[in-house]
Amino acid sequence: MNEAQVRALVAQMDTADSAQSEQAWSKLRSLGQDAVPFLLEAFPRFRKWQGRRDLVFHAIRYARTSEPAFQLGLAALKDRSTIVRYRACGLLAYALRPDAVPALEPLASHPDPKTAEDARAALDAIKHRNHHYFVDRSHTGRSFWEVNEGDAGRP
Repeated sequence: MNEAQVRALVAQMDTADSAQSEQAWSKLRSLGQDAVPFLLEAFPRFRKWQGRRDLVFHAIRYARTSEPAFQLGLAALKDRSTIVRYRACGLLAYALRPDAVPALEPLASHPDPKTAEDARAALDAIKHRNHHYFVDRSHTGRSFWEVNEGDAGRP
């Protein structure tokens, strides 16, 4: 698949139709991490929040190994949609990179209480070097977030 074909498939994800977005992603999935720079490139041009949400969601699994995935998470923190910001916080929590902290800290007091809560959970996960804390916000040890194989248990 050439770059123009990849860009065309990514562009099809700018939709509120989840079936259409998933159909496009199913053709891109085999690219793995190589698809992520195209997701980052498309993000600022996407008009539908559902499409922006999906771009971030599909980049989460690469947050630890792909700089473009990390940069997508940072860019998505500023999105106008709560769900896109949620996915961004999740991506950064999964990345566990301390350099995400300066971008997340201001969101901890965001006017949207959900965004503030999500940012605090991401900060907590990064601080404790445990991505599971993004979903296990009370540190119960009973909730796990398996993004990639091997993520099910505690680190």
